Amino acid sequence: MAPEILVTDTPGQAAYDAILGGIVAYNEIHAGMPSGHRLLAVLVKDEAGKVLGGLWGMTGWQWLFVHLLWLPETLRGAGLGRDLLGRAEAEALARGCGNVWLDTYSFQARSFYEKLGYTVFGTLEGYPAGHRRYFLQKRLG
Repeated sequence: MAPEILVTDTPGQAAYDAILGGIVAYNEIHAGMPSGHRLLAVLVKDEAGKVLGGLWGMTGWQWLFVHLLWLPETLRGAGLGRDLLGRAEAEALARGCGNVWLDTYSFQARSFYEKLGYTVFGTLEGYPAGHRRYFLQKRLG
């Protein structure tokens, strides 16, 4: 019997875990070493403990990947974003990472990252239409 193929926008955590687990196992066999992937979050909370923003990423194979970095408008411009990224980079160094990479759009924060020492290593044109997605990296330490 052929396997079922399901197209959905609500797969659930178990589906994600099954796919990720397979990829991690495959990659570690072919890379010749364990990835050591670990979640890394740097959160900004209010007095009641509600998350207002922060950084979400992961470390693995001696790299930090910053998946998300967001602050509400009211918290921007006072160095908090720089502090979040700095704390994530410090934790990445403590975890043995020597590099970091992330992506941003042409309408987001490319110049912010470049001021902090990040350089563009790739560009995706027309994503979304009329814009660009930039991939940036930085050597730590």
